[in-house]
Amino acid sequence: MSPMKLSNATLAALPEGVARPTYDRARLGAGIVHIGLGNFHRAHQAWYLHRLMQQGLAQDWAIIGAGVRPYDEAMRLRLAAQDYLTTLIALDPAGVSAEVVGAMIDYLPVVEGNGPLIARMAAPDIRIVALTVTEGGYYIDPATKGFDATHPDILHDAAHPETPRTAFGAMVAALALRRARGLGPFTGQSCDNLQGNGAILRQTVVSLARLSDPGLADWIAANASFPNSMVDCIVPATGPAELALAARLGIEDAAPVTHETFRQWVIEDDFCAGRPDWDRAGATFSADVHAYEAMKIRILNAGHQVIATPGELMSIETISGCMAHPKIHGLFRKLEIEEIVPHVRAVPGRTPEAYVDLIERRFSNPRILDTTRRVAFDGSARHTGFLHPILRAGLAAGTPIEGLALVEALWARMCAGTREDGSVILPNDPLWADLTARAAAAKADPQAWLAMPQIYGDLADQPRFAEAFARWLRLIWDRGTEAALDAYLAP
Repeated sequence: MSPMKLSNATLAALPEGVARPTYDRARLGAGIVHIGLGNFHRAHQAWYLHRLMQQGLAQDWAIIGAGVRPYDEAMRLRLAAQDYLTTLIALDPAGVSAEVVGAMIDYLPVVEGNGPLIARMAAPDIRIVALTVTEGGYYIDPATKGFDATHPDILHDAAHPETPRTAFGAMVAALALRRARGLGPFTGQSCDNLQGNGAILRQTVVSLARLSDPGLADWIAANASFPNSMVDCIVPATGPAELALAARLGIEDAAPVTHETFRQWVIEDDFCAGRPDWDRAGATFSADVHAYEAMKIRILNAGHQVIATPGELMSIETISGCMAHPKIHGLFRKLEIEEIVPHVRAVPGRTPEAYVDLIERRFSNPRILDTTRRVAFDGSARHTGFLHPILRAGLAAGTPIEGLALVEALWARMCAGTREDGSVILPNDPLWADLTARAAAAKADPQAWLAMPQIYGDLADQPRFAEAFARWLRLIWDRGTEAALDAYLAP
């Protein structure tokens, strides 16, 4: 049989075994605008809301999708053609299953100046504006970790607050309208992998508002809320293989999402205009989000960079493939236990060591075709956000940092732009041109790589790290990645 084109009209005719909405989507009311409708959002936040709706709850919290970049329009058109439904395909080592989720009911047109987005966020029924815009999307100065008021996008939004270019400028414009109309603010909810993501979102929104309207900035700071949260689910990119998998399951979906079966969402309960009861769908409300996110960011996110960097150099295409390589797997295990776990505290029900075991199993899932290239993307943000805080903690505490220095050296070698088989690594970082130039210079002078204050800050001045980094980088260039891994793993 030919696959069934996904739409409201065909939900009842989908193949047996495909779970689907049991609620009446025509009766849903909007409550959330979500900016950044990538795969992660649809497999994570939208799934939690869908699960509530399946229980007859949260019927007035449906999601309005949004984007602010021209490429977002292509996703809007794909989803609009199938009534904003998404097929989620769970990839468990024991088997594959599919579920259609329907928590999103609209997707705003993506236009210059973001007028439709501003108008919708200013409407009284919108009580939460959530974002998944990547770790590097919050206009943070890498050196100071403060707001980058010099970025061209920010300068544009400060000069043209009614026709902004960024998601944050649109939020500021909508909040200005709400204040003028006597409405309260919405909650700003970051769902990105950033430690203190709510505080960072607050910093960006309030700082941007202050550039054009200090009074508005004060009103936002006093009245809006920006809860911190920790999000976790491995969600690969969608390509031809994922489209074909959906078709084999009997569904013609232009934007299916594959994902692992593990999900976690820990949220600070700070919502100025109400919220869904996500805890009834498995989320955790906690006043100590930091402990959960520190465990996840330091063990999972940093661990991703630990294995993806040598994997890219050795032409290993997937994360599970990296874990199947005994030397990369050995690097992961030794570095996690000896260099990361000492700087992670337990959370209710889970020790850091048990979490390493969990992540080891998740990364090794052969059904999850998460590409090494995707995980290694934007290393300038991910190394500074995930690895360098652990490195600083290790230097301060006197714990081992040899593996962390090795990973930084592997990253410097990767940014030279070629793999060890001679193939070219295509640009994979917003700073790629500068990184490749630095990497070329570092082959002869390792200090040339560390002399990037926006990335390394004072780490370049720490002799224990700088000397280890230089030693590893020379070994990698002289004898290769495997030789460096052997040296690290030697008893």
